[in-house]
Amino acid sequence: MARAVAKRLKPHTGGCLCGAIRFEAQGTAGKPHTCSCKMCQRHSGALTLAWVEFPSDAVTWTGPGGAPSVYRSSDYSSRAFCPACGSSLGAIDDAPVVALLVGVFDKTDTADLIAKSHSYRTGRPKWWHVEAVKLTT
Repeated sequence: MARAVAKRLKPHTGGCLCGAIRFEAQGTAGKPHTCSCKMCQRHSGALTLAWVEFPSDAVTWTGPGGAPSVYRSSDYSSRAFCPACGSSLGAIDDAPVVALLVGVFDKTDTADLIAKSHSYRTGRPKWWHVEAVKLTT
């Protein structure tokens, strides 16, 4: 798996539903995880979100809409979304980190996007199950 991640020379790309907000993220995604906290649920309308992080200077907003709009959701972070279509894109933290939702990536099958852990497992309904899987080659 490390070899597959090390081969990544092209940036990760992605964007919102309407295409106004697009991004390129350079390097390997960090902290791949899923989360079922109430804030993530309200941010997305989904019971669980899949996240990865990049240093802020590794993310470039490339679409015609520029950078996403943000809503200050906590003392340390702002949730990012497209002002045109409303798509959730992730979070821009005060620490120099941009956390992106895996669902907004153009290609979601690279090894560095696979969740390694699940945060706030008890925040999910008991009938909702999330399992991390290992990439098979």
